[in-house]
Amino acid sequence: LLLFSLFFYAWGEPKYVFLMLFTITMDFFIGKGIDKAKKEGNQKKAKRFLMTSILVDLSILGFFKYADFLIGTVNTLTGAGIPLLGIPLPIGISFFTFQTMSYTIDVYKGSTEVQKNWIKYGTYVSMFPQLIAGPIVQYKTIAEQMEHRKENTSDFSEGIHRFMIGLGKKVLIANNIGALWDAIAVLPVDGLAAGTAWLGALAYTFQIYFDFSGYSDIAIGTAKLFNINLIKNFDSPYFSASVKEFWRRWHISLSNWFRDYLYIPLGGNRRGFMVSKLNVIFVFLVSGLWHGAGWNYVVWGGMHGVAQLFNNRKVNKNVKHNAVWWLKVLLTFLFVTLTWMVFRLGITETVNTLSGLSWRWCSFSESMDRIVDNTLLTHAKLALVAVCAVLLMVYDYFSLKRDLLKEFGRLNVVVRCAVYVFMIMFILFEMPLVVTSRFIYFQF
Repeated sequence: LLLFSLFFYAWGEPKYVFLMLFTITMDFFIGKGIDKAKKEGNQKKAKRFLMTSILVDLSILGFFKYADFLIGTVNTLTGAGIPLLGIPLPIGISFFTFQTMSYTIDVYKGSTEVQKNWIKYGTYVSMFPQLIAGPIVQYKTIAEQMEHRKENTSDFSEGIHRFMIGLGKKVLIANNIGALWDAIAVLPVDGLAAGTAWLGALAYTFQIYFDFSGYSDIAIGTAKLFNINLIKNFDSPYFSASVKEFWRRWHISLSNWFRDYLYIPLGGNRRGFMVSKLNVIFVFLVSGLWHGAGWNYVVWGGMHGVAQLFNNRKVNKNVKHNAVWWLKVLLTFLFVTLTWMVFRLGITETVNTLSGLSWRWCSFSESMDRIVDNTLLTHAKLALVAVCAVLLMVYDYFSLKRDLLKEFGRLNVVVRCAVYVFMIMFILFEMPLVVTSRFIYFQF
């Protein structure tokens, strides 16, 4: 697994595989150093090891991901004209850096045992299914599996099923909805009709969900083939009745990471009302910056952080799905959709796009006619995409309540096989689009 993971990474980033190997080796030996210092009762030495790990990891991440962002910000504010470095971003650096940091922090806290085998630790960091875009795996959640693991046909079958669900989300839904978004995104902002703008916003909202959750399903399914159980990364986020609940359901592994390694160490909610609120906003600002080196990401994170302050009630999982609940879901979805536009377009362009909605609410300009003529709206497969989207979202939602897959017995096997054959044939038909459509979160 380690060798194939390194080969997998080197296929896309041949020179940066050495950077990942350096990070793996450094944190592996730092983890052993922390463990030895703690056994000797030298807490200060253990803390120095930990701070070295955090400093080096964040420095590497900061240099590759944020150097040009800082230089550009300085140039904008001062007019200094400092040339940008133009350094390519190593694939998956935001994900594997957080994994190595969580390991050394947990060893220091005593939350997990130190790993004394370099190959097993290297496999944990570089594991190819989730290496590129998560889920972010904390070592303590997978430590036992790295020591005792046995493949079996049942898990292999479930892995294939999860993989195919993810592949369907990406190829059948995300790529086709993305084509609609791409057609609208290139239209001039001036005079953009409200209907067109909302159609584009909804297209990107569903594209990013099916794209990212599709990748997570593919990663989880692939790992399951080797009987490695990765954390669930999505929990029907668009069925959330508050922004707080949304972040319990969206990119769960990232939310857990920031909760365990930033929010709680800052004091969480233990230092009074005001400090806890400031901690929430700070964590979301950092989360926004983690997503990308741009002020639009910071503003996006800040908007969600502020929204948390108005949605601070404890999530009731047994709430009745009445009219009030569905209204809350609709309002939350509307907020998430608007903030996705800030995430994707930036502040100024989002404001310009949405500024005319009040007086052009029902109008569809000529641009809409061009979209109807030139995109998937003219094809019957739009209906198929819509049906697939609805079925997969309903499947995601209700399969969380009980294991629907096992309730249909042998009929389930027949239905699965039929669906897989259909999906594979459709994917082969769509292959030219697949080749040119990368996963959205690859850029982060």
